[in-house]
Amino acid sequence: MTETTGAPFLVRPARAADMVHIHRMLEPYVQERILLGKDLVVLYEATQEFLVAEVDGTVIGCGALHVMWEDLGEVRTLLVDRAWLHHGVGRAIVEGLEHKARELGLKRLFCLTFEVEFFLRRGFAPIGEQIVDPDVYSQLVRSRDEGIAEFLDLAHVKPNTLGNTRMLKLL
Repeated sequence: MTETTGAPFLVRPARAADMVHIHRMLEPYVQERILLGKDLVVLYEATQEFLVAEVDGTVIGCGALHVMWEDLGEVRTLLVDRAWLHHGVGRAIVEGLEHKARELGLKRLFCLTFEVEFFLRRGFAPIGEQIVDPDVYSQLVRSRDEGIAEFLDLAHVKPNTLGNTRMLKLL
């Protein structure tokens, strides 16, 4: 568990039982086309990637760290219950994910977001097209993972990500 100094919530690794709550929290964001939907089975499969913020046993936020390459990870499915927006929950989750990334030896974190200002304040910057070596690109492009396709800015994901900003942080 991660102590959040002075905060009324706790950030901790997700448990399988949290995925139902995350799925429920995700739905309004999917309806508003802010985040892409995820089937519950996909969330269960990614349980170990998630951190959650909780208050008195209730999940109020989450975020996932997905390893994409030797030195590269992605912040995924970062969301906060609307009642807890602007209380430091998102910041605490991102800090926890960054800590996990460093423990795994990652040097860069990617995100695809509408919340550009939030990520700018966390040290992320918008990125252009060519951000990996051609050899790495040739390996990544073989992945079926949509997040990697978004990272590479492949044409087949553009309809799903129109308006999002691709951002990167060096750790």
